[in-house]
Amino acid sequence: MKYKLAKDESLFVRGPLSRFKELLFSFKVQFNFIKAFRKMHFVGPCVTVFGSARFTKDSPHYKNAVRIGAALSKLGFTVMTGGGPGIMEAANKGAYEAGGYSVGCNIILPFEQKPNPYLHKWIDIPYFFIRKVILIKYSYAFVVMPGGIGTLDELFEALTLIQTRVIQHFPVVIFDSKYHKELWQHIQVMAENESISKEDMKLLFMTDSVEALVNHIEEHAVKRFGLVKRPTRPKWWFAERK
Repeated sequence: MKYKLAKDESLFVRGPLSRFKELLFSFKVQFNFIKAFRKMHFVGPCVTVFGSARFTKDSPHYKNAVRIGAALSKLGFTVMTGGGPGIMEAANKGAYEAGGYSVGCNIILPFEQKPNPYLHKWIDIPYFFIRKVILIKYSYAFVVMPGGIGTLDELFEALTLIQTRVIQHFPVVIFDSKYHKELWQHIQVMAENESISKEDMKLLFMTDSVEALVNHIEEHAVKRFGLVKRPTRPKWWFAERK
């Protein structure tokens, strides 16, 4: 497959552009942020599930994500994912089929990632950094399933924001201790070498149990933040709709 760059974003990060092009890009960014805010305003409270797009329906990781999506929806959360296939599809499927609400933030890529069929609502986003903001902005917990580079990026983005107190101390759950064994060991090495505080280990919870995952999120998100699904009404003067 020919390697093709995403035109707008890759051009912007290559270095200085003309002032006009940089201004134009900032307008595009602002437009996409506002579009995302309007689309997702009424979806919460959410739990975002991160994981690989590459696992098939026969994978045990896919099946676990279906169970997790269903369990989170029964807890009263909207399940939010990156909107694509694999783990994202599985978590959305679990919520969708359990009668919960399922949303996605789909990234527009050169090789075209399509939204999965288990979404009540989704938005197509052209820039990764906007997508990451939206995946975090509306969520009160984060579940990290087996995944690749993108999943690790999302995990450490969430942890960095919690560690630096940009966002609240929301629960971050790593699911599947066998898959994440070396990752967990490396985080422990960082704590032992004091490149992170040993207290930072408390930002993470790792488990192989869906029940333990739900109990942890219920204790550290639902009860801690007093989450209640409150009815909200769109404002007609904003041309809003749920």
